[in-house]
Order: sequence, then structure tokens, then C-alpha cells
Amino acid sequence: MTAKAFETFRSLHEAGLLLLANAWDPGSARLIESLGAKAVATSSAGMAWAAGYADGNRLPVDLVVSISQRIAGIIRVPVSVDIEGGYSDDPAAVATLALRLAEVGVAGINIEDGTAPPDLLARKIEAIKAALHRAGLDLFVNARTDVYLAALVDGPDRVKEVGQRGRRYAAAGANGLFVPAVTVLAEITEIARDSRLPLNVLAREALPGPDQLEAAGVRRLSAGSGVVAGVWAQAQALARQFLANGQLGANAMPYGEVQKLFP
Repeated sequence: MTAKAFETFRSLHEAGLLLLANAWDPGSARLIESLGAKAVATSSAGMAWAAGYADGNRLPVDLVVSISQRIAGIIRVPVSVDIEGGYSDDPAAVATLALRLAEVGVAGINIEDGTAPPDLLARKIEAIKAALHRAGLDLFVNARTDVYLAALVDGPDRVKEVGQRGRRYAAAGANGLFVPAVTVLAEITEIARDSRLPLNVLAREALPGPDQLEAAGVRRLSAGSGVVAGVWAQAQALARQFLANGQLGANAMPYGEVQKLFP
């Protein structure tokens, strides 16, 4: 089951543009699947918020595994889980988490370098792949670099820095490269051309359209926390209105439609 899910998920990065509307819990994952999604990825921020935690490597790993297991158990398309930095600086601990996720049916993970040295993420990836190999399992490891998101180097040097990190992560065993916050088409094209890994970018207002991204070589476009943040905005507006006048808006998904999503 896991091997098939991994191979299916990997194949979705070979051509075209994979659109991932990130979920945050089993219910949202099932809703996204019902709309025809080829795969479902999680938003680490959305998952943390839904569980009552702030974003930023604060979610307990046991909770990450239990939520991921429920998501993988309720949908049939491949699931990729964002584990931020792996919730540890110890590559062995990160590898243990990745192995647990593979064992419950997850097909892929996102793991980021953040502001840490890139060698640390490379060692985490190496440890993950070694642990999976010993267990006869695999995961699509999408290596996220925050060169753009955290402005780790000056603007003119960012493409070069992404290339260097991407090659290091590929050598460590990564299957994909995620570069959130890059929006300039020429830079995206250069990164995609130079990368040995399928390129993933994050939806932003300034980002070129899907057709341009696909033509530039991008293979994966993620919504990130955009969908869940929109849901929070709607919930806030509805709750505020109800608390003010006891009235609810009419834009609710009918109870029966929601109910039919679940076995």
C-alpha cells in the first residue's frame, strides 16, 4: 500500500503541474479529495492551528502521526505531510518520525531548512532515506529551502544559493525541491532548469499563472496555508455576526452534502 502510494505520488511530479490545495485535518482532506484532487498535502500551520498550537515546530510528533494516520485512512489519493523542520535537530529523531509516517500510509513529506545551515537538512534527509531503506519503505521527500521566504541571502544571489542547496539535498536523497516565496518568472525558470529535482512553488498573488509555471518547468504548486487561512477568515466573520445579532449567513454547505463525504 505504501509503496504503491509513493510511486503514484512520485509519478505526479514527472510531467504537468500538480496542484495541491493543502488540508489541515481529516475532514478537510476528504473534502479536497472529493473535488478531484490527485493528491492531498497538509499545511503544517493549518494542522497546528486546528490542534490548538501556534505554527513553527511546536506540534507534538505523536499528534502529527495520529492526524496523518487518520488522513491517510480516510482518503484514497496519496498524502504528503508537512513536518516543518522535523520537530528536532537530531537527524535520527527526524528519521524516526518519517518512518512512523511511512508506516501509517503517508506517501510524502515536506521538510525545511529554515534558517539552519543547509548541511543539517541534508543530514536529516540522509537519515530519513537510510531508515526507510532498512524498513523496505519510501517517502517522497520534498526539501524546502527558505532562501527566498526568509531572505537568507541578498536578492541577486538567491538563484545561485537555491541551486547549491538543491544539489546538496538531491545528493542526500531528496525527491523534490520546494522554494516558497519565489515569484519572478525568470528566476523560477532558471531554478527549474538547473534543478535535478521537480520544482515546487507556493501560491502567491504575484506568482505567474499555472500555464506559465508549467512552461517554466514547475511541477508542483502548493496553496500552503492559503486555504485554511481563508476558512479561518470565514469562520471569524460568521461567529462575529452571530455573536453580534444571533444571525447566521446563508452561505453554508448543506448538512447532507457534508455528511455524504464520510463513510
